[in-house]
Amino acid sequence: MKHSCLVGEIRIITKTVIDSDLATFETGNVHSFYSTFALGRDVEWACRQFVLEMKEDDEEGIGTFLHITHKSPAILSDEVEIRATLIELEGNTVNCSFVVMVSDRLVAEGTQGQKILKKEKVLRLIDQIRG
Repeated sequence: MKHSCLVGEIRIITKTVIDSDLATFETGNVHSFYSTFALGRDVEWACRQFVLEMKEDDEEGIGTFLHITHKSPAILSDEVEIRATLIELEGNTVNCSFVVMVSDRLVAEGTQGQKILKKEKVLRLIDQIRG
């Protein structure tokens, strides 16, 4: 693992809310807001930017937790900015805080964690689970 990032650094991604980001289940569309599960996916991607910079070719990042608190909704076609801040880097642990904004309005905030593991270990864990 490369220690190329420092606590306090920020990574930003932007995206436009599209139809597939809305709260839709097998029974149909619930509402036209940016869904929690799509938000979670996109927050994971923003925080993963640190892992992509730090992992070696024989390593991979795996998520360990995700906490999201909604503050206001984002709707279809909104331009969303996700700012991930590296808050902890200890051993192979990479933890971030994040804010999700539409213009100057706070949509969500929270924390996300990952660990960087050897790909070999990830494969061993999968094999153990499969039995």
